[in-house]
Amino acid sequence: MRSLATAVSPAATLAALLLAALLLAGCAVPIVSESELESESGKQFQEMRAQMPASTDVRTRAYINCVSSAIVQQLEKPYVDEDWDVEVFESEDINAFAMPGGRIGVFTGLLAVAENQEQLAAVIGHEVAHVTQQHSLKRVNREMTTRAGVIAGTAVLGGGYGVGDVLSMGAQIGLSLPFSRANEVEADTVGLNYMAAAGFNPAESIQLWKNMGRKTKLGPPQFLSTHPSGDNRIQELIQQLPEALKIYNAAQAAGRRPACQK
Repeated sequence: MRSLATAVSPAATLAALLLAALLLAGCAVPIVSESELESESGKQFQEMRAQMPASTDVRTRAYINCVSSAIVQQLEKPYVDEDWDVEVFESEDINAFAMPGGRIGVFTGLLAVAENQEQLAAVIGHEVAHVTQQHSLKRVNREMTTRAGVIAGTAVLGGGYGVGDVLSMGAQIGLSLPFSRANEVEADTVGLNYMAAAGFNPAESIQLWKNMGRKTKLGPPQFLSTHPSGDNRIQELIQQLPEALKIYNAAQAAGRRPACQK
């Protein structure tokens, strides 16, 4: 029987050493780049499309695309220039997400809670804000650094794994983790401004989370499994409203008045 030392290929050992060096430098240099994360999220998005039915309701798809387009037009560069891909999944789950690389997914079950275009805009604005604030990218690199020993060991023991394979593995791990409380608060604030700039009344975000709160009495919907809710969140949104309403009033004066039909 060969020893472990002779069983491991020099290439795998080199990959582990290179990865370890990257991990140790993680505080100064991103381990996973934005383009690498976009590539991995693209794969996951297509897998979802292959595994889940898309809505065939033309009116619902047009409605969600209308709201999404209005939000995207208010994003900063380079995100406003991306060709955003919006998919509507036929599912009773109350859920929505946005992914690096310009991808938005909305489950039709969300429309039972987001009762009008403003409330839907609050959700989409929030999710898109996670992308523009690079929360997934920061989370991936933080997680890669935290798991440095395990990940580097995997590169050695896996034999065939190279640095690219392990970075892809780290991106997969990072994309599946919930956002931090600080990320959620920032996404609420930034998303509120996006919806206001698009001409959606930001005050409707309060009613949205009240609707969400009523759902939790029957068991938390999937959307809330990684999103904090409750009175504290509503109070934080109320504190943000004066500034958001200024943005909304300016948008209205500029003629931005979305009329997305549900």
